[in-house]
Amino acid sequence: MNELIGTLSDGTPVHRWTLERAGVRVRILSYGGIVQDAEVPDRDGRTGNVVLGFDGLDGYLAHPAPFLGALIGRYANRIGGARFTLDGTEHVLVPNDGPNSLHGGERGFDKRVWDVTEVAHGLRLSLVAEDGEEGFPGRLEVTVTYTLDERGALHIAYEAVTDAPTHVNLTNHTYWNLAGSGTAGGHELRVAASRYTPSGPGLIPAGELADVSGTRYDFREARKAGGGYDDNFALDKGVTAAPEEVAELYDPASGRVLTVATTEPGMQVYTADHIGEPFEPGAGIALETQHFPDSPNRPGFPSTVLRPGEVFRSETVYGFSVR
Repeated sequence: MNELIGTLSDGTPVHRWTLERAGVRVRILSYGGIVQDAEVPDRDGRTGNVVLGFDGLDGYLAHPAPFLGALIGRYANRIGGARFTLDGTEHVLVPNDGPNSLHGGERGFDKRVWDVTEVAHGLRLSLVAEDGEEGFPGRLEVTVTYTLDERGALHIAYEAVTDAPTHVNLTNHTYWNLAGSGTAGGHELRVAASRYTPSGPGLIPAGELADVSGTRYDFREARKAGGGYDDNFALDKGVTAAPEEVAELYDPASGRVLTVATTEPGMQVYTADHIGEPFEPGAGIALETQHFPDSPNRPGFPSTVLRPGEVFRSETVYGFSVR
């Protein structure tokens, strides 16, 4: 189902689509490719929304900073100093997080209106980022496909091609609260990662991969998520051709379980401690599958370079169940 929910200041219309299958209902906006809500049943069969969002378009326009539910690009997370050198040429980006580039710059993919076409059990969103936008080289053609499978799991499949060497790192910035209200600090989190990337000033990685053993970053066995996290976990599986399960989030009160499977080598865990009004700190948990932050300046990290003739592909699956 497709409905008009508003217009931007330049008159561009924004639509909302509703996907429904296997007892799961997800609403997606053409603005930012935003997952506005996801309604799933609890252990007693009561349906509730498990993502943070606003009722209408105006909320997203007035509060862009949390990136609620949005598609993020062309580079998810941070690039230190808002610059990188590729094939001997330095590229200066638009700084929008102190001296750094965050989530693609001032006008990332979260603030674009995507072209949307319906596909079986889902939607295909597409846009073009022109050469030089936000300082990034190459004309980038991006496609993101949202689908619900026969179990009600939400699949997000990304593809991109470029006409010049560039860096690409795409994700979705949905915040999950499986209780449907209150905070998510009491959720139990498991992450299949024995290492993480410690950060310095501005949350830019120091360049090392540190062992989680004996630290607050050890989620290899499920425990309460708590708060105070905005960190990239280096997933043990690395880059894979098909999605593999890497994380589980569980709300003991409702019985809802969220599983995360991905092809990506990393996942940013953000406990929304600084999310800002109208939400309270810790209102949700973002589980952003990705390559590592600042990879363009860290040759030891998995590469994010995309060259002409290559196709960037990534897929993440969010599965829902009860316990």
